[in-house]
Amino acid sequence: MNDKITKLTATQAGNIRIDKFLTSSLSDITRSKVQYLIKNGYILLGNEPITDSAYKVKVGDEFTVQIPPVKPTNIKPKNIDLNIVYEDEYLVVINKPPGLVTHPGAGNYDDTLANGLLAHFKENLSTIGGEARPGILHRLDKNTSGLLLVAKNDVVHAKLAQQLKDREIKRIYRAVIWGIPTKMQDIIRTNIGRSKKDRKKMTVLEEGGKVAVTHYKVLKTFLQGAFSLIECNLETGRTHQIRVHLSYLGYPIVSDPEYGNIRKKMYAKLPEEIVKYSKSIDRQMLHAKKIIFTHPVTEKLCEFEIDLPSDIAEFISLISKHAEAE
Repeated sequence: MNDKITKLTATQAGNIRIDKFLTSSLSDITRSKVQYLIKNGYILLGNEPITDSAYKVKVGDEFTVQIPPVKPTNIKPKNIDLNIVYEDEYLVVINKPPGLVTHPGAGNYDDTLANGLLAHFKENLSTIGGEARPGILHRLDKNTSGLLLVAKNDVVHAKLAQQLKDREIKRIYRAVIWGIPTKMQDIIRTNIGRSKKDRKKMTVLEEGGKVAVTHYKVLKTFLQGAFSLIECNLETGRTHQIRVHLSYLGYPIVSDPEYGNIRKKMYAKLPEEIVKYSKSIDRQMLHAKKIIFTHPVTEKLCEFEIDLPSDIAEFISLISKHAEAE
């Protein structure tokens, strides 16, 4: 595959840097990509490479922009059923099922959402996240289900990433937890980082780590406070954030295998049917139910919402039935 070549002539000068000029002149490229091209000699001024991103453009300057083809990824495409909630030429909203890893990592390089995206969309995905995360803007834990954003090009990815950074994208989750929080609505604000006892797990830290902020509210309670259905709104997006925060409060997500902190006395007071069902689910009852963002191209407000998956919905139905029978 040959380089894509574009020729541009500056018709106006306004003390503008070359990287800014080229970014505004080319609709499908980010400023960081322009700077990469400049640094590596892919931008010519006349017939000579220009390697200074701070060069000030002059009227009459003639630029040749060479964009090399995207390097083949080492990730193998794999046909995986994708539940596409929305798609246009710029982005995709996926409903990720529980059990599907978002992107390749230690021990799993072939059976991830990333493999499925490559098979379905081929080269029509952003590359900003690196070859292991084609199009993927943010991740969900393997056993968390729900909505996830995918970008089809680098410009869209960069704009959505900025919305994430500016906390303008709303990600709203539903979770079934043990017990009833002391406050029916609150904000959990802590630092989260790797646990010194188990590096695979995250934990709340007194010092170090990164600030993590979760807003929650209790929607409904069941069986005299044995369980609660809550809604969580992420202000930040740290690894395992909701799971760690709820465990830290003492109200862990039901069936969370890593942060569950299940105590035998919790089961002692429950009907056997509920105990059996909760133990049969090997994933946390956490679901990314709604996502709200501004479309990076049309600038329209986008809002997508999906129902709870069957395993969580059936558990809520079960505990509701027993609560009504009391």
